[in-house]
Amino acid sequence: MNTSRRALLGATLGGAAGAAVGLPAATAHAASWQQKWAPSASRDGLGAFETVEDDRADSHPAGHPHIFATGDNWRFTMHRVDRDTSTDRQRQEATGLRNGSGGNYLKWTEGQTWRLTYSMYIPSSLKATTTFTHIMQMKQPGSGTSPIVVQSLRRVNGKRTIELQLPVEGTLVGRADLDPLHDKWTDVDFQIKVGNGSAGSVRWILKSGGATVVDRSKTGVDTFLADRVRPKWGIYRSLGDTSGSLQDTYLLLTNLRGYQLV
Repeated sequence: MNTSRRALLGATLGGAAGAAVGLPAATAHAASWQQKWAPSASRDGLGAFETVEDDRADSHPAGHPHIFATGDNWRFTMHRVDRDTSTDRQRQEATGLRNGSGGNYLKWTEGQTWRLTYSMYIPSSLKATTTFTHIMQMKQPGSGTSPIVVQSLRRVNGKRTIELQLPVEGTLVGRADLDPLHDKWTDVDFQIKVGNGSAGSVRWILKSGGATVVDRSKTGVDTFLADRVRPKWGIYRSLGDTSGSLQDTYLLLTNLRGYQLV
């Protein structure tokens, strides 16, 4: 990752350290972001994650591995022939924040506030679709659990967009044009207060080329189901798209960082 991108993310983190949404007006001490996770693709590989869901239905052995480290990046590859265990969709995702290969993973629990910063490269072959194409999710671990947060590529009235939604709430946090973000690095800054009922909050920031693309917050929202919240990255998409947008494609991530507000 180049120096300017690291500097941009650092400036974003420092400038917004006191602006986390959903915090009390007064605290006993000055809350600050403490780095809890700083993996390197070249050093940690897939050991950076709690679990890896690489073609879990074994639908395309010739395409293995679909998820791997390449240089300083993590790559999530999706072929049109790939199928998940539910055959109407595709999934190549990695979950959770693990500190070192075989190390403990971080648990996001009710009442905590967490932040993720990273850069993503969305090629023009990874398109918005008429159904769901998620490139980041927040979920309660376990099979059959509903997503709490989704960052998605979606066609809305024929327009190609990137958006953040809270499916439990049925709330759209924000949306931006996708086309200007294709074939370049986009910096992501995502914050979540894990709260039940109306105790949660989120903030979603995208920057490209030094310019802010979107900066949206929601407070008083439900960001907790049970147990804990776990982030997921990769490509998870429906085969029900009607726009002809499904292609062989990939997603790159780099400079993943995790912070807790303490």
